[in-house]
Amino acid sequence: MPIRINLLSEALAEEDLRRRDPVKRSIYIGAFLVALSLVWFSSTWLEYKLTQSNYSKVEIEIQTHTNEFFQVKGGLNRIADSQNRLNALSMLSTNRFLQGNLLNALQQVYVPNIQLLRIKVDQSYPGKSTEQITLSLDGKDSSPNLDQMNRYKEELAKLDYFKSNLDPTNAVKLSRLSSPQPSIYGGRPFVLFTLDCRFADKTR
Repeated sequence: MPIRINLLSEALAEEDLRRRDPVKRSIYIGAFLVALSLVWFSSTWLEYKLTQSNYSKVEIEIQTHTNEFFQVKGGLNRIADSQNRLNALSMLSTNRFLQGNLLNALQQVYVPNIQLLRIKVDQSYPGKSTEQITLSLDGKDSSPNLDQMNRYKEELAKLDYFKSNLDPTNAVKLSRLSSPQPSIYGGRPFVLFTLDCRFADKTR
């Protein structure tokens, strides 16, 4: 039987040993892990960039909608303010004090020997929302007993216009009464008086 001698067996054994070297295998595995880490890092970085880009777009949209919201809100506030002004003007035109109605009411009151000399209307607006009206009537009483101003005061208070508009607690009051004065032209003496009429407050 022939004997075969492999002269390369020793070299092949060394080559096989080199192939199975754990250090080399560790280097390969390490290189593979590094490459894998780089791939993971690159994908994570790309995802971060995409997320950042989407975030910027969303932030711009939010800012745009926020500006639109404030513009709409400002418009609504201006509309509400204009509506309040219109309502106030409408109420003022509806409830305003009409001088013509007052004069018409005054001419319906007649008491002999009473002469109306002056009419004064004082309007004030405390707090810009409440209207206060005071009417002052200066008159002359030349009746024989100089006592007809009381009857004139009563007739005023009984008139429908004054009953519906004057303050019920203090409607008409005598605020001034002069002493009897002789007539310049030799007629009967007279007294001068002032009646104050307080209208009910109106809130606007």
